Amino acid sequence: MENWKFALSSIRSHKMRSFLTMLGIIIGVAAVVLIMGLGNGMRQSVTDSVTGDKDTVQVYYEVKGEELDPAYADLAKPTKPVKEVWLEQVAKQTPGIDSYFVTNSLTSSISLQKKTVKNVNITGASQGYFKAKKLEMLTGRSLQDNDYKNFSRVIVIDQMVAKKLFETNEDALNQVVTIGNNDYRVIGVYKNKDTAIGAFGEIGTALVANTQLAAENNTDPIGQIFFHVTDVKNSSSVAKDAAKRLTQLAQDDNGAYKAADMSSALDQVNTIFGTITTVVGAIAGISLLVGGIGVMNIMLVSVTERTREIGLRKALGATRRKILTQFLIESMVLTILGGLIGLGFAALVVGPIGNAMDLKATVSLGVAMGSIAFSAAVGIIFGLLPANKASNLDPIEALRYD
Repeated sequence: MENWKFALSSIRSHKMRSFLTMLGIIIGVAAVVLIMGLGNGMRQSVTDSVTGDKDTVQVYYEVKGEELDPAYADLAKPTKPVKEVWLEQVAKQTPGIDSYFVTNSLTSSISLQKKTVKNVNITGASQGYFKAKKLEMLTGRSLQDNDYKNFSRVIVIDQMVAKKLFETNEDALNQVVTIGNNDYRVIGVYKNKDTAIGAFGEIGTALVANTQLAAENNTDPIGQIFFHVTDVKNSSSVAKDAAKRLTQLAQDDNGAYKAADMSSALDQVNTIFGTITTVVGAIAGISLLVGGIGVMNIMLVSVTERTREIGLRKALGATRRKILTQFLIESMVLTILGGLIGLGFAALVVGPIGNAMDLKATVSLGVAMGSIAFSAAVGIIFGLLPANKASNLDPIEALRYD
């Protein structure tokens, strides 16, 4: 305890010098913690976009002998087209499933007079889509039964498309926009929580009836098949059961229906982001090395300045071990204080930076504890040489030092 008091007293008596010494540690710890927090936020964001809604599972058709990425499931055409009655039967007979929906899609531009939003993902959705997705409507309404029965040319756009075409979300209601050669009336604007980033910035999305999209663009009304599960813990097994039942109903000798398994994709995502975070974190960690050298330098100066003090302590009976411990503690206190300041700064800014990047970035307890432990280790490693020099001073020569 006495050594800790000596260390704090020494730091207080040289405030500016101590702060400049800690600056490298502060910057290093703040950079590493910030990168780790943002990296984990990016990883979680990509993971969420890959897995999608956890209570919704996808079933796709796969030709025998071929392995298909579920993201391109609508490219494989079954010999026998899927019937809605099959999907209804699977939803009713498979425990753990309460509903289903299907989609088809295309990429097109949406125009309003002289304004155009390019590369919009137009999703044709069946009626079950809106209930399963629980979309947050910012204004207007979603598609209803009559829209499907009457083949109404109506569309629901996301907030990004609305912003580019209209001044406010409310201004979009009942306006007529053009997709290809067809006009659609905007009936609602919804909040898209999974906005994708393309080569030219954010990619907008819009929703229409899947039957309408199929009729006007010569596509299948059923491109992708999804089932809504009642318990996300059983989603994997439930999806396999649904795929098996659908295969039995289809009686297709050329292929079978499979449940989308995103585990391999998630492994790749985690590997990529883990590597990126490690490399960038290591680069940022170089500043910790520089900070450690600064600590060693200032501790050597401190040993020189306190040579007579060391000689006096040794003359009064202080052992080599006590002198060594005292200077190691002083070095460690410097780096721990720098680490705490850097950690505090990173914790304050990681949230706002994450929000600006639309990420849920936070500093985990493990990263926080690791940064402090690493700071202490830097203090011990780089303080060892000055401490050893101090402990090896000859007391008589030290007392003569002027």
